[in-house]
Amino acid sequence: MQNIYTVAQVNAYIRNMFTQDFMMQSLFVRGEVSNCKYHSTGHIYFTLKDEKGAIACVMFAGNRSGLKFRLENGQQVVVGGMVDVYERDGKYQLYAKQIVQEGAGYLYEKFEALKNELAERGMFAEQYKRPIPAYIKTLGVVTAPTGAAVRDIINVAKRRNPYIRIILYPAIVQGDMAAQSIVNGIHALAAQGVDTMIVGRGGGSLEDLWAFNEEIVAQAVFDCEVPIISAVGHETDHTIIDYVADLRAPTPSAAAELAVFDYSQFVLSLHNYREKLTARMDAVLLARRQRTENLALRYRLQSPESRIRDKRLRVLKAEEDLQRLMEDKLKDNRHRLALYVEKFKGLSPLAKLNQGYSYVEDKDGRALKHLSQVHPGDMLTINVSDGKVLAQVKDKISPIKAIKERKNDHRGEIC
Repeated sequence: MQNIYTVAQVNAYIRNMFTQDFMMQSLFVRGEVSNCKYHSTGHIYFTLKDEKGAIACVMFAGNRSGLKFRLENGQQVVVGGMVDVYERDGKYQLYAKQIVQEGAGYLYEKFEALKNELAERGMFAEQYKRPIPAYIKTLGVVTAPTGAAVRDIINVAKRRNPYIRIILYPAIVQGDMAAQSIVNGIHALAAQGVDTMIVGRGGGSLEDLWAFNEEIVAQAVFDCEVPIISAVGHETDHTIIDYVADLRAPTPSAAAELAVFDYSQFVLSLHNYREKLTARMDAVLLARRQRTENLALRYRLQSPESRIRDKRLRVLKAEEDLQRLMEDKLKDNRHRLALYVEKFKGLSPLAKLNQGYSYVEDKDGRALKHLSQVHPGDMLTINVSDGKVLAQVKDKISPIKAIKERKNDHRGEIC
């Protein structure tokens, strides 16, 4: 009797076959989404079908970080993942790890992948970006020879500077040959020695603008020695060369504004600079003239003649001050002398004599002040106002004795 297997064994065997098949472990399947369901656990269950078949798919919640849009029925997508068997039900299904939309969605994923790769290689780094010259003579333009973009660039550039020289490289900007045509245009204008280059085109879909997202175009922009301004599409459009170029303009017209200086404003600036320079020169000349005048004045003040004249004036001033001080001193001394004279007048013996007083000296010329200085028989000199009197002492009477004798005399008179 043949071997008999359980259902679980058969399912496990089939799963093992899928596991050993390398192709089933990593593949991409294109199809239309149907029966799409978002489970409360975060998993997404859907069916991928085409006109000839269908396959059950599941994307677990842990892999949803790679999903950049909401999955809905009817979408054309490319699912990347592995095919495996769910043993319990005996059904195989596609376990999705990444899902991208066909068309624009696929291109967007490709755009992001190349953008990240070039960023890691340092092609977007600021240190590699060249400054746009402020004043250019020759402008190179890589774009389609017809269309609004080239007309806008030429009109704006000529309006800002009628003397600007524009070299146009008529590039193919859409289709399979566009990327190489743009690269050829960049190389050709760089060989012409233009001062600045504008690379771009008018607006369009992501597919229309895809040539500017090609790696060969990005590499040509990065390697170019001439500063490049990218001007692709409208303000909301972004391409790879926008990140690689030295400067991004939101539109072709804006690129011309950034690349070409305004000649009228330039002339006005020159006029302003001339006025500022003239004013500055006048200020410097005035300052130098004043400095010269100050030096001349200092020279006159420091000259020998001026110094002699100054010394002479100082001597005259000192002489006047000395004369004034001497007069003040003499006046003060005269006043003091007058006070002393009046004081001496009050103390003068001659003045006392003129008032009826006399001045008595002993034989030795000493002033007689006490009775003890004389004795009877001594010669005295009495000084009066108009001369001297010589006298001899007969007796000396004390004040007490004199008073007693005076009383006795009065008493005798009464008797």
